[in-house]
Amino acid sequence: MDDITKEIVEHTGISIEKISKDRLEEIRVELQNISQEWEHLGITNDFIFCKIMQDKALLSELIRIILPDIEFQDINVTAQKSIDSGKDIHGVRFDIFVTSGDGTVIEIEMQVLRQGNLPRRLRFYGSMADSEMLEKGVVYSRLKDCIIIAICPFDYYKKGLHKYTFTNRCHEASDLEMGDGTTKIVLNAIGTADDVDGSLKEFLNYVAGKPSDDEYVKKLEVAVHKARQNKEWRREYMTLVMRDLENQEIGMARGREEGREEERRKQIEKLLRKGKAPEDIADYNDYPVELVKEVQKSMVIVDGL
Repeated sequence: MDDITKEIVEHTGISIEKISKDRLEEIRVELQNISQEWEHLGITNDFIFCKIMQDKALLSELIRIILPDIEFQDINVTAQKSIDSGKDIHGVRFDIFVTSGDGTVIEIEMQVLRQGNLPRRLRFYGSMADSEMLEKGVVYSRLKDCIIIAICPFDYYKKGLHKYTFTNRCHEASDLEMGDGTTKIVLNAIGTADDVDGSLKEFLNYVAGKPSDDEYVKKLEVAVHKARQNKEWRREYMTLVMRDLENQEIGMARGREEGREEERRKQIEKLLRKGKAPEDIADYNDYPVELVKEVQKSMVIVDGL
């Protein structure tokens, strides 16, 4: 095992001593595939997007392209920002979390997977961004404007627009804004309408995989190329993907085990209802007697309701 593979395996949490030769070969092939994948990653890859958008100049220009009416002098950028409101509350990890000089929050997501819950996902992101701005006891008037942007290589709303901007309006008076300071923007890279132009259209074409001579797109292409040359980022990416693969395997194994456990419990319950003694069931089927008695106890409780 080469040093890079060994390091990635160790960071993934795999015990090298317990790996069989066959599994070791599988891991080697998986890492080779991930390494080859890295050579072709582009702007729509979440990892690459987050890395290059840590460049304030690139990010500031992108924000000005998407939000030409927003004025700001400086921004604070956090990539892959996590907000956890407690162990019993679903947390969130933002791709790019920006705070401008006046406190306005701009959150940008590269949303590659087409999921049916995009609107509610953006709603949740907005609520979590608000919770980050407010501390306990702080009045609501201190909330700054919040803009959530999703960049999609698909048309979620199927209207052909490149840019869908949503604010809270009154149904009875459509020109009346609620004035809560929240805006949600969904960008569609494959739009067909003549609704945007200039660098925004060129940027969206680039996201869609089309060539462009736009100056900003050229800067992005250079940044993506440099990112792929970064050995530290490559190793980090390989570790993250490998860890995800291992977690998926663990989850699948756990699911299979839970399925087997459920079948065992059903079989035990069936035998108990036939009047078989717990000890006989355990002995004949090689089940732990404690498990049989646990199932018997649960049956008594349920049947007694």
